[in-house]
Amino acid sequence: PKHRGDLLAASVVADRMRQGLIEELAMPERPLDVLAQQLVAIVATEPTTLEAAEALVRRAAPFRELSRELFVATLDMLCGRFAAEDFADLRPRLVWDRHTGDLRARRGSKTLSLISGGTIPDRGLYPVRLGPDGPRVGELDEEMVHETRPGQVITLGTTSWRVLEITRDRVIVQAAAGEAGRLPFWRGDGPGRPAELGLAIGVFLRRMERLPGEERMQRLQTDHGLDPQAASNLNRYLGEQTTATGALPTDRRLVVESFRDELGDWRLCLLAPLGARVLAPLALAIEARLGREFSTTGQVLWTDDGIVVRMADGDRLPDLDEILPDVEELEAQVTETLAGSPLFAQAFRENAARALLLPRRKPGQRTPLWVQRLRAQSLLSVVQTHPSFPIVLETYRHCLRDVFDLPATKALLTGLRDRSIRIKRVTTDAPSPFARSLVFAFTQQFLYEGDLPASERRAQALTLDRRLLRELLGEEDLRQLLDARSIAAVHAELQAMADGFRARDPDELHDLLRRLGDLSADEIQARCDGDGAAWTQGLVGGGRAIWLRIAGDHRLVAIEDAAWFRDALGLPLPLGLPEDLLTGVDEALPRL
Repeated sequence: PKHRGDLLAASVVADRMRQGLIEELAMPERPLDVLAQQLVAIVATEPTTLEAAEALVRRAAPFRELSRELFVATLDMLCGRFAAEDFADLRPRLVWDRHTGDLRARRGSKTLSLISGGTIPDRGLYPVRLGPDGPRVGELDEEMVHETRPGQVITLGTTSWRVLEITRDRVIVQAAAGEAGRLPFWRGDGPGRPAELGLAIGVFLRRMERLPGEERMQRLQTDHGLDPQAASNLNRYLGEQTTATGALPTDRRLVVESFRDELGDWRLCLLAPLGARVLAPLALAIEARLGREFSTTGQVLWTDDGIVVRMADGDRLPDLDEILPDVEELEAQVTETLAGSPLFAQAFRENAARALLLPRRKPGQRTPLWVQRLRAQSLLSVVQTHPSFPIVLETYRHCLRDVFDLPATKALLTGLRDRSIRIKRVTTDAPSPFARSLVFAFTQQFLYEGDLPASERRAQALTLDRRLLRELLGEEDLRQLLDARSIAAVHAELQAMADGFRARDPDELHDLLRRLGDLSADEIQARCDGDGAAWTQGLVGGGRAIWLRIAGDHRLVAIEDAAWFRDALGLPLPLGLPEDLLTGVDEALPRL
């Protein structure tokens, strides 16, 4: 235990271990990020068919109830339906012949699945090695490394090490026996205390509250395995909390404590031992109601032991009844607020990496965490216009089902409504012992900011009034800023007509159709390092492209873009196209 709050939880866990009370395990249901990774690996091993791949996937317990719609949506993502030139890593990984149902891997897919496979999130940790080519002795958090300099001594395990060199992907050390070392830190994300353990801690506090001091000491030692010193420490902790707030938070009581912080701003602490999985949805709903009902953006943070809300000095401190959501509106409010939370940004980054959308560049080489965040933010900004993008859906599923315990949160709100769970309100001059851990967590959250949505962390783009610039420079001067040969070279590269940019196979020709739009037969041949006519015939025969008559000219269009051309130009489409690709496109003409 790091502090007395941890000692409280540890004593309850120890008692439950002695009783053999094992917490229920929940298996993730239909994780689409894992599905995407496994589909690439399956098809990269050997070509298969849609039916065979789906049957194989359904043999795994998490996907036994996977719908055909979700399976096809994930396959569409891997086959390039959502591909965008704004984000290169969103390129297709598989090829799906929609007429025959055959699946095959594209160039590099097998290597990608080997290098970037796995489900453990990449935290960007630095390996610590004894000498340049020596053995690995541990790992350090990226932020810890940024605060460390060569020559400093750090402690890993029970050994001190002197930092010799910090490279882009490792920390090189030598033994520093007998010297006092700096203790490292790691920023980890725990799964959150489950509801059943939170309720058990609440029951424990309710029972301890009724016992006199001596009997409480004896019970802590006999039932919870604490030695006299630990029992005395925990006993004082509970006594100090009772003195400060008049009552302990339990499974049947919430303690709402308000006080002013060192800056004079109000802090509202909702003390409850129910765990982050129960309290996190409530905190998001409270944050949404603060913005809607009070026109303020109070800062809200949740932990396993409660929720803390910080209000500016001029804001009126709201009553808890005013900011608690209705049970019927909870899930809708949480879903609406979730997309703007750091939790969603972090979950999306990890899910996208598992789905092979944020691949590693080289095997065995770390990718800095800040680079992962930037790439994930770029990807999210590209796909946010696609509400059916599988990894966005998976991120919502992961948060609402695996991270949050919405049924337990609804049970808490129901108990508050029918008064089976009471509320104890108190105003203090300083944070109580239980509230201090919340205040400390609040400080840590904003001292080291982690994953935030791109809209909150993105630097404002420079805007330029080109009319005023022309007046300032003169029209001729503005033209001279760009060299004609440079313009022609860039144009040839973007149009895939320069050496090294032409299509090398039918798959890359299909990518050009997605990026450039419709092309005639002559335009296709000019952009191919090979037989463009044969490749075109293969794409049409494989159901990956169609010919359309546009302005009297026959032009080739990727099948994924057929609905755009139909809705934008009013063109008739050939019969037999897949129904899922014929969905209407809003504002098709401007987007085309």
